[in-house]
Amino acid sequence: MNVLGIETTCDETAISVVRNGVEILSNVISSQSDYHRQFNGVYPEMAARQHVDLLIPTLEEALTEAKVTKSEIDLIAVAKGPGLIGPLLIGLNGAKTLSLAWNVPLIGVNHVEAHLYGAMMSNQSFLFPSLGVVISGGHTFLVKISSVGNYELIGTTVDDAIGEAFDKVATLLDLPYPGGPEIEKLAKEGNPTAFPFKAGKVKKHPFDFSFSGLKTNVLYAIKGQNGLKENASLISEEEKKDVAASFQEVALGDICEKAAKASQIFCSRAIYIGGGVSQNKRLREMLDAKNLSCPIYWPKRDLCLDNGAMIAGLGLHLFQQKGEGDPLSLEPQTRIPMS
Repeated sequence: MNVLGIETTCDETAISVVRNGVEILSNVISSQSDYHRQFNGVYPEMAARQHVDLLIPTLEEALTEAKVTKSEIDLIAVAKGPGLIGPLLIGLNGAKTLSLAWNVPLIGVNHVEAHLYGAMMSNQSFLFPSLGVVISGGHTFLVKISSVGNYELIGTTVDDAIGEAFDKVATLLDLPYPGGPEIEKLAKEGNPTAFPFKAGKVKKHPFDFSFSGLKTNVLYAIKGQNGLKENASLISEEEKKDVAASFQEVALGDICEKAAKASQIFCSRAIYIGGGVSQNKRLREMLDAKNLSCPIYWPKRDLCLDNGAMIAGLGLHLFQQKGEGDPLSLEPQTRIPMS
């Protein structure tokens, strides 16, 4: 089956054609990051307007790159959430229109679940039970995966997602948006033990995450305890490098430590990593250094960020499980629990 995958949950207009759930024929991503850099973050209303302009050109490019026609599309998979309501509506209504016009079934996909499937389809590996680790700009959590579509939430963030924390710390360091790659680049030149930052702890929930305290530690390191005062002294460029390195080491170390413990406690046969932060090379080094007894599967680089291929791949599995598509009354969901 040729599946068209549409992803518009945030600021990427992404459309892909995937054959039989794993063979990626095209994976076109029209990013808006350059546009939103002027706002130092995603401006939801303008993101939705950009999706309107980009949806059809991205669709045409995806079909051309895949060398398939609309008559050869057997299923349309679309991200139904979680995400920003405006962008979600553009993608979902676009998918409904194509489903009706092309007379092919439609299936709604959980965007976050698709990030985990991205690691599975990259390696064509399906080992259960396994641990799923989603680390992105909007989500940070651990789940036990019993099968595709069957999850048990183990831990989540009680405040910022890790990608969001990276963006906010980047702003404190006067780095451009998106902040993750900028901090990673700056951290390479810094001392990761220069500042005694500590990871947040959540009482009675050992696998939950909290990054707000760590972010406050960074603020104080940069501007002092009275950091909101106009006359607060700023740190040197060398100290910025050390702050970036120290913050990154603690934030990623918290992810690795809890993922390693969870994989052992829940007897995981594999660990699947998904989300934009999975691109971070230091994270991969730190988790690999744990020498865990189970394999760790990372998504290919073009499947780390939001993309249509992961939506199309997971969409086929969901369609086969249900035996039918979703109705055209399918509504977007800004939040979807992973359980």
